Amino acid sequence: MLRNICVTQLNLLKSATSLQQQVRTTFILKRKYEPLLHKTNEKPRRMRAKHFIYELVEDTQVKKRPNMEVVLKTFVEGVGDKGDVVSMKPHFVYNKLLLPGLAAYKTPENIAKYAKTEAEKSAVKHSSAYAQRTVNMLESIVLAVIMNKDEPWVLEPWHIKASLRKAGFHCKEDCITLPKERIEGPDLKKESKDFYCIVTINKLEQATLKCRLHHWSTDPSERLPYVLEHWKMTSEPLLDVSSPEKETLNC
Repeated sequence: MLRNICVTQLNLLKSATSLQQQVRTTFILKRKYEPLLHKTNEKPRRMRAKHFIYELVEDTQVKKRPNMEVVLKTFVEGVGDKGDVVSMKPHFVYNKLLLPGLAAYKTPENIAKYAKTEAEKSAVKHSSAYAQRTVNMLESIVLAVIMNKDEPWVLEPWHIKASLRKAGFHCKEDCITLPKERIEGPDLKKESKDFYCIVTINKLEQATLKCRLHHWSTDPSERLPYVLEHWKMTSEPLLDVSSPEKETLNC
């Protein structure tokens, strides 16, 4: 009995080491020196060593693959909405869309299956594929709002608009909703304190923007010391309410 068990184990190990996996690689070559032709019904001429020198024409392993077309089953941020037919790189399609079950191959059956119904078309949740990405970016930053240290002022939407433009974001004043409580200055007690405002994108998506107040003077001797990477430092809230309520705006 023990002898049979030992023989079986040895056979299993032997079969496991002999497994081979096929590698599909194709190289398209051409001769660098073409051999001379021979006459009809005569023995072909013997080829020389130079006739066995080849030049690489194409390596299919590194050849760029064409884009794949798939039908989205649901909304995918930065890609599209349900029922959209998108064409993207195969690596992204396999790993980010097909494997998680967010898309299906483009066929007439799948296009009809995942098309939006009339109820889904009327209930719009996303204005575009990139709007949510903009919301995420706005909510991940701490916006520096620079106000005058010498002259009186009242915070208005155009101040936020100018600060957003300096940070690389462009929006209209109508898209910015300030806190209900009035913010005015100059007041050094409000220096480096945070408040929140709402930015509406495409009249639908809304982002809660964190702002930090800073005072600045035209006189170099009156300027406050520069704080390096102020957004990484902890700060106190400027108002009692941490963030304003989100509302639908016509912007």
